[in-house]
Amino acid sequence: MAAKRYTSMAYANADEMTFGVSKYPVKAGLGLEIGAGYTIPEINYAPRPEAGASKEKLVKEYERITTDIMERMVQVGFPAIILETEHVQQMSNNPSWGAEVAHAQKTIMEKYHDEYGIKCALRHTIGDIRENREFMQLRGDKYSVFLEAFEQCAENGADLLSVESMGGKEIFDYAVLRNDIPGMLYAIGCLGSIDMEMIWTDISKIAKKTGTVSAGDTDCSQANTAMFIGGGLLNKNLAHTIAVIARAISAPRSLVAYEAGAVGPGKDCGYENIIVKAITGMPMTMEGKTSTCAHSDVMGNLVMQCCDCWSNESVEYHGEFGGTTVQCWSETLAYDCALMNTALETKNDKVLRDLMMLSDRYRDPQAYMLAYDNAYRVGQAIVKDGDNIYLRAKNAAVECCKIVEEGAADKLELSRFETKALADAKAALEALPDDMDKFMGDCLTKYKNEVKVFKPENYGL
Repeated sequence: MAAKRYTSMAYANADEMTFGVSKYPVKAGLGLEIGAGYTIPEINYAPRPEAGASKEKLVKEYERITTDIMERMVQVGFPAIILETEHVQQMSNNPSWGAEVAHAQKTIMEKYHDEYGIKCALRHTIGDIRENREFMQLRGDKYSVFLEAFEQCAENGADLLSVESMGGKEIFDYAVLRNDIPGMLYAIGCLGSIDMEMIWTDISKIAKKTGTVSAGDTDCSQANTAMFIGGGLLNKNLAHTIAVIARAISAPRSLVAYEAGAVGPGKDCGYENIIVKAITGMPMTMEGKTSTCAHSDVMGNLVMQCCDCWSNESVEYHGEFGGTTVQCWSETLAYDCALMNTALETKNDKVLRDLMMLSDRYRDPQAYMLAYDNAYRVGQAIVKDGDNIYLRAKNAAVECCKIVEEGAADKLELSRFETKALADAKAALEALPDDMDKFMGDCLTKYKNEVKVFKPENYGL
């Protein structure tokens, strides 16, 4: 089941990268080519909780959502849209529910495509349902239901297949609360990568069989958790210098999807996607200032710098003064894309890219590390030992520390709290062995004793 590992960068240098253009564009859905010279809005939404009471109610809700979006796009004259349906648990636990929603949505999208020529595609993000009360059951009975959900959605209208997978989370949750950098490295870089290889090999097979697109994963359950705990500039729950190390380690983990056959566009909430794009040359969806309906971040403009699709994270479906939420947010996304596309057409894309990046570059260590020039450097550190899932994750973390230190010597302001956390993390990384088997063995012993819900058999260990 060995995946092909990345040991070189897709781009000769960071400046080659921009928005709307990827080395390996992806054809999907009704007339769309993603990363082929234009950006595409990707609207993400959630049904109201009461809509999940029955399959019929849920399908109706998604029909309303889909019609609202397509209608608004045509009304305001936008040429393309991607819809992302992130499954509520009923849809992944009962694959026929997800399949019916996909079919209902695609039928409406086809109607608008035929009538108005709007290019569109449907992404379904299957829920990672492999939890069994307090234990994760990554390889148990739930796994076949999980794959069945992908297969049924793909057969019934979904064009792009994604998931936010949970491998490693039981160790990460324990480690992040203790500022345990080796534990985070083990959870995301090692356990996360092992699980990713298994599921993305299988998802990519389903995509091939159904003629759909294996699109990619995001480390939402770990790196985004660290970002959320880190919070804003007044929060002290978790140092942002630790959150950014978690993000750096998440890049080689999210990369595994592409090593196992995914082709993009990577999913919106993977802020690490900029690093993954630098390594793979594949198109990526990103989210930033337009995800304020779902969460706050400290890099809302910067994240736009090299996106191929531009998303709002997720918004609950209900009314606003300007229409329903999905109409308001899809319109906002589409205007952002119109600006980027005009910059591409007038050859001002790199000016706009740099303005967006510079507007947030020094706001926070997380923004600083994800600025495309620094993200590229993290990518280089990953591919240097691309064949070794432990070393490449460790390299990413070490390079991240170096980048943030350089930033602090420049215009990036770090508080005493942040500076100390960075120094402690760096010392912890320097103390780690170079030998993957030794690291994996030590961690297995330690966390088997300390984390009751850790089941090594989930990872074939």
